[in-house]
Amino acid sequence: MEELKETIQPAEAVEEVEAEVSTAPEQLKERYVAPKRRRRWGDRKDGRLLRTIPPMSRLMPFIMPYRYDACNQFSDSFDVTEADKYCRRKIREGYTNFNFMHLLIAAYVRAASQYPAINRYVAGQRIYARNEISVVMTIKKSMDIDAVDTCIRVTFAPDDTAVEIYEKFNKVIEAYQAEEEAKSSLDGIMDFFTKFPRFILRGVVRLVKWFDYHGIVLLPDLPFYGSMIITSMGSLGIPTIYHHLYEFGNLPVFLAFGKKYYKLVMDHEGNLSKRRHIDLKVVTDERICDGFYYASAFKYIKKLIEHPEALDERPEQVVEDVD
Repeated sequence: MEELKETIQPAEAVEEVEAEVSTAPEQLKERYVAPKRRRRWGDRKDGRLLRTIPPMSRLMPFIMPYRYDACNQFSDSFDVTEADKYCRRKIREGYTNFNFMHLLIAAYVRAASQYPAINRYVAGQRIYARNEISVVMTIKKSMDIDAVDTCIRVTFAPDDTAVEIYEKFNKVIEAYQAEEEAKSSLDGIMDFFTKFPRFILRGVVRLVKWFDYHGIVLLPDLPFYGSMIITSMGSLGIPTIYHHLYEFGNLPVFLAFGKKYYKLVMDHEGNLSKRRHIDLKVVTDERICDGFYYASAFKYIKKLIEHPEALDERPEQVVEDVD
């Protein structure tokens, strides 16, 4: 464990989280400004081609050409005792309905700012660094069986705080739920295409995939493009599941978390205590980075969930992906 901590260079702040959270900053750091990059041959509208990654990494999309070939499954259990206290404190501060979903998204965005390889994707058997951090989620207008559901995508800055992520996320959801007949732009696109006969629709899907393979994204608003997609089984009152990745589009990570439950935990002195936990299950595209990198990023996320006050301030630095 100690050897692993020493190796995690991009996010050294993980080891100092406990010390950092005790001293809240008087004001937030200046906003991160992304470096200007000239678009080069091979880059896409939503990402830049990575040219300096190891040969083995460049070869993997040819050895495993399909996303379902490259799926890895990972599960963990988070102690959310401190996270619950943090969420209740945010609600008292006026951030209505601030919950674990906002906190988990904030932790993931922060991890992507320190471990940028988890924000890569594979398209056309090449590996790209995504230009932005965007999260996709399916929502309902109301928690009824017959309620209409849709997908939303929210884009975040790599140095966003938990409150900024809460505000951006809720703004999109509230705009959707406030409409008399809730329908997002994604719904409009899909509704348009489903009016075609099946043979035309099959041809349209093949054409979109062909253009996507060659670096042209015809329908970027479809819910199959983003940094990751997340779902809450806990809101349905059931345990979590492993959710598949989609071959269409370029989503590389699917997060699913379940309902809260109590778990007996033994401390170093052998004392038992009852703590609240949430199970997280993740499906990843292993072609974008190796297992050690994924493990480092998710350990960082777990640290942030256990010490959420660190998300009230901006990161010391935002780590850029390789060229």
